[in-house]
Amino acid sequence: MPRKAFITAGLAVAMAGAGIGIATAAEAAVPTVNCPQVTVNVTVPAQAQAEVDNNLRLLDQQINEANNRIASTAGQGGANFIQNAILGPLKDKRFAAINRIETAISRNAARPNLNAEGLATCTLNQNGGAPAVTTPPAAQPGNNLGILTDTCETSRLEAHTGFQLGNRCVSTEFGEVGTAANNPTLLITRAPQQVRRNQSFTLQISTRNLIRDRFLAAGQGGYYVESSVLQGGLVRGHFHTACRILDSTSQAPAPEPVPGFFVATEDSRGGATPDTIAIQVPGLAQAGTFQCSAWAGDGSHRIPMMERANQTPALDSVRIRVR
Repeated sequence: MPRKAFITAGLAVAMAGAGIGIATAAEAAVPTVNCPQVTVNVTVPAQAQAEVDNNLRLLDQQINEANNRIASTAGQGGANFIQNAILGPLKDKRFAAINRIETAISRNAARPNLNAEGLATCTLNQNGGAPAVTTPPAAQPGNNLGILTDTCETSRLEAHTGFQLGNRCVSTEFGEVGTAANNPTLLITRAPQQVRRNQSFTLQISTRNLIRDRFLAAGQGGYYVESSVLQGGLVRGHFHTACRILDSTSQAPAPEPVPGFFVATEDSRGGATPDTIAIQVPGLAQAGTFQCSAWAGDGSHRIPMMERANQTPALDSVRIRVR
């Protein structure tokens, strides 16, 4: 349930006393950052609590990192080094973190105004002192790397529109992910090793844990607009099949050429029990080595998520020689 939170973060001051560290003469010569206190004094919805807490910890971490960099680069650069290399980037990071807190709350309540613009700028304690006394930040996701962002609110790119356009920011949430035993898998079970140019052939493709009943046409604005949805624990979607020619088999191919063959299969079948679908390829016009691949997609064409990072996604490829 939501709770009223009076949470603070991002306050950097020089302190001295028992148990908190006393500034030495050397420390006193090194300035520290002085940042305005960020207070979340509104009701935080339960759904947003983890994200709010994470960004509050991140504000403290940003101050610690800035102080560490000031200390480690003492004497470097010109008169504006700290402002340009440390305080300027710190302002941008703080603004983004405060903005993310506002956005997280706004998904389930009225958007608060935490004064991100006014609280983002930090100054220096010119007389130095002990580094800001803060509790070491809790471990961040990804080997303590933290996250770069989880929202398009901080992106400078245009919003994605559902059509196949790049340099856009997709705001659609990932959606639902099933348990490992219910995650989808896919296998090409039969394919020719060699065919003639323009000779039709068949690819046999088996899927498991994929309900093939969702396909929002990408050419009609259905690309990346629907979150993943489970039915009985299984993802709803479809699968794609494509064959592209390889200019080389010793290095990764260019990603942008249109494949020689492509089809999406959404036949209102599929489920927990594996089944096999015959994909008819009418023929490939060019001679050479082709990579024919099949991969599952959710309703909006993203490869379905897996519970664990070490699970193989629902995809497979074979190579076919066209002569």
